[in-house]
Amino acid sequence: MNELKKILYVEDQMDIQLIARVALEDIGGFELRVCSTGKEALANALEFKPDLFLLDVMMPDMDGPAILMELRKIPDFKNTPVMFMTAKVQTDEVARLLELGALNVISKPFDPMELANEIRKKWR
Repeated sequence: MNELKKILYVEDQMDIQLIARVALEDIGGFELRVCSTGKEALANALEFKPDLFLLDVMMPDMDGPAILMELRKIPDFKNTPVMFMTAKVQTDEVARLLELGALNVISKPFDPMELANEIRKKWR
């Protein structure tokens, strides 16, 4: 797998976006593109060409798994790794997300100081 540099992050809550931006850009050193909706993510993905999709599970218009299904229809993203973030970390929910092909399921709230390390560990 290539080095992880660029992450497309989809999260509808502004406060969580801000914390994740600090955790991933300032602390983690990643290039981050933040989108608030699935539609925005699909519009940005081809131009940004991320190494990883980081998707919130529960969102109003299109949830994380639905966004992933749409991204997988784009040939460039058939195999792009994905991780989900969710407040619902029940075993069956985590298992369902891993079955969709997720590398990892990160629980919210997350530790901003550890988020980048957690993503790097699962990336390897």
